[in-house]
Amino acid sequence: MNRGKVRGHAVALAVIALVSAGCGGGDDVDLDDPAGSGDPDGSNLDQDDPDGQGGTLVAAISAQPDQFDPHKTQAYASFQILENVYDTLVVPDAEGEFQPSLATEWTTSEDGLTWTFTLRDGVTFHDGSAFDSADVVYSFNRIIDEQLANAYRFASVADIQATDPRTVTITLSTPTPALLDNIGGFKGMSIIPEGAAEATDLATTAIGTGPFTLEDAGAGGVTLARYDDYWGDPAIVDGVEFQYVSEPAAALTALRSGDVHWTDNVPPQDIEGLEDDEEVELGVTPSVDYWYLAMNEARPPFDNRDFRRGVAFGIDRDEVTEAARFGAATTNQSAIPEQSLWYHEYAPFEHDPDQATDLIGANSTASPQPMGLMVTDEYPETVQAAQVIQAQLAEVGVEVGIEQETFATWLDRQAAGDYDAFLLGWLGNLDPFGFYHAQHVCEGTSNFQGYCNPEVDDLLTQAAAETDQDARKALYDQAAELIVDDVSYLYLYNPDVVQAWAPGLEGYEIRPDKAINFETVRLPE
Repeated sequence: MNRGKVRGHAVALAVIALVSAGCGGGDDVDLDDPAGSGDPDGSNLDQDDPDGQGGTLVAAISAQPDQFDPHKTQAYASFQILENVYDTLVVPDAEGEFQPSLATEWTTSEDGLTWTFTLRDGVTFHDGSAFDSADVVYSFNRIIDEQLANAYRFASVADIQATDPRTVTITLSTPTPALLDNIGGFKGMSIIPEGAAEATDLATTAIGTGPFTLEDAGAGGVTLARYDDYWGDPAIVDGVEFQYVSEPAAALTALRSGDVHWTDNVPPQDIEGLEDDEEVELGVTPSVDYWYLAMNEARPPFDNRDFRRGVAFGIDRDEVTEAARFGAATTNQSAIPEQSLWYHEYAPFEHDPDQATDLIGANSTASPQPMGLMVTDEYPETVQAAQVIQAQLAEVGVEVGIEQETFATWLDRQAAGDYDAFLLGWLGNLDPFGFYHAQHVCEGTSNFQGYCNPEVDDLLTQAAAETDQDARKALYDQAAELIVDDVSYLYLYNPDVVQAWAPGLEGYEIRPDKAINFETVRLPE
């Protein structure tokens, strides 16, 4: 998933951010010994310390990280781990407000073009080197110079200077109200040591300043250890063991049996029943994610706006959402969820099979029109949604062939444009810039569908520099309507964040942006 594409991305989110999430098939956890600890009954998982201090938290996640380079990965599975290893200059709290992290404070010039960040003193990287302003300049310039996926976040940055060892000054070419989100909204903007990318393979190792160090990564999982020289309060647990459990039912079984302490891989059909389950602590909150269908506009008939609109009329979002999420989501025809102040109510595509049939029939290249729909079993909801969409579109003249891939293959095919259509999600976006820009401007770094509307480009460019919030929202609302009307993305729903953990586990905070931080977690006694 893209973070920034569930960050593809994403994530991550991105984003994303796509749920582009991690690549590779997630190996099933060994339920007899999920942590590989030689403790088959799991009895030692919460008893490393009789006072409930320390111990190893075992977390079940659905997919394997594709790599650990925070500037290059777009996989949510990678960011699940990197959230605990790296830091950014600023960091969003659970309400989405930016707080100090490696920067303790910042000021903005009256014209909005100069941002000055004061850096935290006494911070060391996991290799023992001291953190200073040169590391910030190096990290940001690496993203810009190598034109990495997040370089678009610096499009308005004219210069980055290390004014002194504790001060960084960012000069902008135009006011950028989303700057804090752009540099701190997710760990894709992490600070790495100066020269680290040339000296180390950051795809397989990690040199962060976060509360945990990356100790080991293999086919079965990833191990983190507490960083005792962390600049903040040290983590309570000694370490974290991430296990890959691709099957949601297996993850839930492992949680019930005490083999794992935490998972975000909860079977949607079990959510309601878990609310009163004393063996599981359930957390549910609305997210800032969205899930969508994208059609390849480099291929006919998907390049035809009316054909895409026909598909949009042919899909019943309520049925798709129920099949994929069993009620743990809200249908939406645009990206931003209704809890956000940036939400804009706009829903022109009510399910209308007759209108769908007319538009598809008039603009198809074959009858019935074949459509390959690419999904991945590492995000089972894409498979479930595709099955419903297949049945719905069969009734309006589109013969959908579901193409189920590993996420690694899915990502490769998306990047190569080797698809008719795909399903996925973006997560972790906070500012509307993150929801729309990279995905829908003509040259957007995550515009894999090949959408291009100069009017949308103009609106999104204006909105990115508009400092009046009401005026900015009006510009994004206009852009969102065009994006929906053109079916650049066929938005489906905004899911709830659903996570579950062992009763008695303390200090964990479920967040709308799905950032997973185990720094303050205490294991059950």
